[in-house]
Amino acid sequence: MSLPVIDMRCRPAFLHNFFGATPGSPEHDTARWLNRRVGTSGSDKHFEESLTQEGFLQAVRDAGLSQAVVVGRHTPSQHLPNDTIHQIVQGHPELLGIAGVDPVLQGEQAALDEIERAIKVLGLRGIDLEPGFGDPARHPDDRVYWPIYERAQALGVPLFLMSGPTTPDPSFNDPARLAKVAQAFPDLPLVVYHGYWPRVQEAIGLAFRYANVYLVPDMYVFQPGSQAYVQAANQFLGDQLLFGSSYPFRPIRQSIDDFLALGFDEAVLPKLLHGNAARILGL
Repeated sequence: MSLPVIDMRCRPAFLHNFFGATPGSPEHDTARWLNRRVGTSGSDKHFEESLTQEGFLQAVRDAGLSQAVVVGRHTPSQHLPNDTIHQIVQGHPELLGIAGVDPVLQGEQAALDEIERAIKVLGLRGIDLEPGFGDPARHPDDRVYWPIYERAQALGVPLFLMSGPTTPDPSFNDPARLAKVAQAFPDLPLVVYHGYWPRVQEAIGLAFRYANVYLVPDMYVFQPGSQAYVQAANQFLGDQLLFGSSYPFRPIRQSIDDFLALGFDEAVLPKLLHGNAARILGL
């Protein structure tokens, strides 16, 4: 089956040591370990191809992607500046960028100003927030984020949230705490990376209730307990589930092939792989 694919979570290794930018470093070893942990077949050093910009572009092309989404971050432990994301995606129509902000670290007005700049000047396609990775950790319904949601909704861009088992305190990987946000901002697409895995049933329940909640389980869709994502997508969740490889922590082409083998109905696959992402990103 040959379908257009937008990879909603795809980062080059050179972007940060966290992604394995420095061979021989502990972070590089961790990136290799994570690849093995999430089912990479073949070399666990495959991502070294993307230690250069041209190598990353080649990996995207070799995988046959229509577009790859490169995500910025702004947390106390990791800052991927929006200008860096812009430099990576600029001039490459197969790459799209997401801006990272943190109103706690930056201050509310500075974060709002950065959103305006990232969208209107840098041409990035959405905003990334990571409440559970803050210091202290917060939930997405914390009122400190309300102005960010308001601005993203006003600008008509999606809001991306980090979740999942890498949250330093697992109690902050809680789908229920997104309900108030989804309710208060019904016109704002809320796109959840890692799909709140392993709290799969609760995440699906949240998306059942709120049509503006989208799940990107990315590399965790291949982990135990994730068949429920497939069952839901074949029923009501077909317009709210999206594909992501989580590269460099999993090979792009293998992730596409594995995704196709999970049991999604053929009728829904074009939405999951391309249509939903294109709609949310305004392509």
